[in-house]
Amino acid sequence: MVFQAGEKEAFRATMRKLEAFAGVRVVTYCLMSNHFHLLLEVPDRATLPRLDAEGLLRVLPLLYDPATVETIAQELETARKSGNATWEREILDRYEYRRGDLSMFLKDLKQRVSMFMNKRLERSGTLWEGRFKSVLVEGGEAALQTVAAYIDLNPVRAGMVGRPEDYRWSGYGEACGTGKGSAKARSGLGSIQREGLETPGSVTDWEVVGERYRRLLYVEGVERPGEEVTGEGGRRGIAAVEVEQVVAGNRRMTLPEVLHRKVRYFTDGVVLGSAAFVEEAFGRLQEQGRISGKRRTGARKMRGADFGELRVLRDLRVRVIDDAGV
Repeated sequence: MVFQAGEKEAFRATMRKLEAFAGVRVVTYCLMSNHFHLLLEVPDRATLPRLDAEGLLRVLPLLYDPATVETIAQELETARKSGNATWEREILDRYEYRRGDLSMFLKDLKQRVSMFMNKRLERSGTLWEGRFKSVLVEGGEAALQTVAAYIDLNPVRAGMVGRPEDYRWSGYGEACGTGKGSAKARSGLGSIQREGLETPGSVTDWEVVGERYRRLLYVEGVERPGEEVTGEGGRRGIAAVEVEQVVAGNRRMTLPEVLHRKVRYFTDGVVLGSAAFVEEAFGRLQEQGRISGKRRTGARKMRGADFGELRVLRDLRVRVIDDAGV
């Protein structure tokens, strides 16, 4: 369990700097003791304005020390004075290709965090083994809020805190705080609530979006018997017999109940969203030769609970929902 409070703060600071540099949006996140979860909005690279010298020098201090920034500034100035536009563009393109790219963002993040941890722990080598897992999520509110809530409830499911707002190193926990990063966290959670809000401008009103998201996160827990004689210390909740039925598989779990558990669809489902969204992605992947031409349809229903209209590309069959681990 290598990530303690100090390491998590360093991870979050690095993540936010790379977010600004790469032009992605961290919708929400959760930093656990030995792994992390991110819900990212990755822009169409064609919509990102190309870097110019001024723009590059504005973002470089996020990632590099002053001496390195000054060296690059001098190189750009020399290229400008020479009148060689191609030379200047080549310098800019060394950084341009890293923007708006999911793989590059995560590569940079893991690499920089690994360097920090290696120095801190006096070790060498990689910090994580294997490649990250990613799922393409439809941009609609149903899919986005389901995945966001799943991420923000990780510390609750792990027994680290009793309430999601009590965990500092998650999107929701940061949004509920008053630190300098709270506005960024609130903006991310507001961005996924446009469809269900009465007025579009409410996405920036934390009293509105915060309470709405909080209602999604809060679900009833199993009943807790109080002190045998006085009844004090008890808490009302789901009847124990109903919980037993869920565990035994006699009743399909509701979505709020599912969010208390590890759901493999959110890491291994490949594509998550409405049937139309999954079918569209399926068609693109088949054209690219990444899915067999023998397969006729893409959207698959999700097992083990009532997931509503959500569908996935990969039909998982074994232990899709698990109480053990997060």
